[in-house]
Amino acid sequence: MLERIHWLGHDAFRIDGPPIVYFDPYLLGEGNPLADVILISHEHGDHCSPEDVARIQGEDTAIMTIAAAAAMLTGDIRIVKPGDKVVLKGIEVEAVPAYNVNKFRSPGVPFHPQEAGHVGFVVTIDGQRIYHTGDTDHIPEMASLRDIDIALLPVSGRYVMTVDEAVQAASTIRPQVAIPMHVGRGIGELGDAQVFQEKAPVDVVVLDME
Repeated sequence: MLERIHWLGHDAFRIDGPPIVYFDPYLLGEGNPLADVILISHEHGDHCSPEDVARIQGEDTAIMTIAAAAAMLTGDIRIVKPGDKVVLKGIEVEAVPAYNVNKFRSPGVPFHPQEAGHVGFVVTIDGQRIYHTGDTDHIPEMASLRDIDIALLPVSGRYVMTVDEAVQAASTIRPQVAIPMHVGRGIGELGDAQVFQEKAPVDVVVLDME
């Protein structure tokens, strides 16, 4: 499965199919294939980019996201909220909570409030459970996740977990492999991915940014 996962920078990933699945496409390069499924965690512009979605959206592409992001897009859109479980294009998709507990845009106002209903996704593809956290801190709900094979974890500390908080999250989730994200494309330092790899209590693969 690792050979099928492509890091497209920041929180954007592509999983080669079938089906071809994208998470949070943003600042995409040339040559990406059309999507079967696009999963968008929330409405912020570095996660829900209508221009990037249009580059990989075909007539049969299904998009799954929250209502605030869906309002910015067109096409075959499925709206979800935390806790929803859906089968889409033959894969199981679970929307899970994503929010801040200690990252604030102003006193008492988180960048990603829990009440906004932002999500991460757990997808099951060919028996592998892949967890894309979305923009989140280390939150209590992570303790209820089971049998995660691959976890895509933010590490930059800008609006999301710091390296040390991501290490704690990895200890909670205990995936078989963790892949750091939320660095590159102008947000966060690539070196944070290397520091996470050194500190994490699980196997870590730092993908090359495509």
